[in-house]
Amino acid sequence: MSWDSLSLTHPLWLLLLPLPILVYRLVPAYKTKQSAIKVPFFQSLLDILGEEPEQGASQLNPSWWQRAILVISWILLVFAMTKPTVLGEPQTREKLGRDVMVAVDLSGSMSEMDFLSPDGQAISRLDAVKGVLTDFVATRDGDRLGLILFGDAAYLQTPFTADHDVWLALLNQTEVAMAGQSTHLGDAIGLAIKVFEQSQGEAEREKVVIVLTDGNDTGSFVEPKDAATVAAAKQVRIHVIAMGDPETVGEQALDMQTIENIANSSGGQAFQAMDQEALQQAYQAIGELEPKLYESTQYRPKQTVHQYLMMIVVVLYLIAFSAATIRRSLFTANQNAETKQQESES
Repeated sequence: MSWDSLSLTHPLWLLLLPLPILVYRLVPAYKTKQSAIKVPFFQSLLDILGEEPEQGASQLNPSWWQRAILVISWILLVFAMTKPTVLGEPQTREKLGRDVMVAVDLSGSMSEMDFLSPDGQAISRLDAVKGVLTDFVATRDGDRLGLILFGDAAYLQTPFTADHDVWLALLNQTEVAMAGQSTHLGDAIGLAIKVFEQSQGEAEREKVVIVLTDGNDTGSFVEPKDAATVAAAKQVRIHVIAMGDPETVGEQALDMQTIENIANSSGGQAFQAMDQEALQQAYQAIGELEPKLYESTQYRPKQTVHQYLMMIVVVLYLIAFSAATIRRSLFTANQNAETKQQESES
């Protein structure tokens, strides 16, 4: 403990430190009356000694170590009343930023091998998503991430967590068509809104949904545009990344108009990714639109130490009491020994 970390909560109590000196100087000593023994030869004794009778009193004076204990105890008592505190070790308080829910389409078309890996190898759309999300997550310090998978229905794969390693591990376990072959985009948005409502804590957090899909909605219980309207009312921003060729027909066709309406109505943006580079740029753009809100503050907790001062006072008085008891016992023992010796001599 350094002196610069010591502070007094009520320093005005220090004004009491000179109080014992004032009492000692200004207040007379306390006197008590004691009974005296009346003897018939008192006057004769005075005549022999040549003394005159007078009234008087003897004042008990403490020894040096008793004075020291009294002074130290008073100083410690006064300092304890000031409630001294010391600063503890620095503590870090972390404040998380956003809740980001990532909704990944696992319909059958996500197995198309029309993306290239960084080394030029053909990979599926889902593998491309996993690779880009790995880089994206590395930039989201302080954000809680969740993961929704959707196909024939929407499923919550990962609730909101600040453990990004666990989140990535669960993402890498996903496979194409594990949630079905179709694309229920509206249900995925509706589930994301529900998860946000269930996970809100005491502090209000920004809510963001990133939807990745390569097809249009094929039979959700909730229409995507209706789900986007609810999201806007709940202050949930939705960014949509469309993967694939918009000229494709059938269930894999991209309904860019619906995708743009979802993003615009909720305050988000829509992106189109035809290849790995475009997909990477889409996530970079989202990262710029949703910068980190990570705050880390340090503080030093205060701990009062007045109880330790009082413990020292108690220990000092126990020592003084023990010493007085020992001296009294020794004095009594010496008197008894002298008495026995006198009796034996007589």
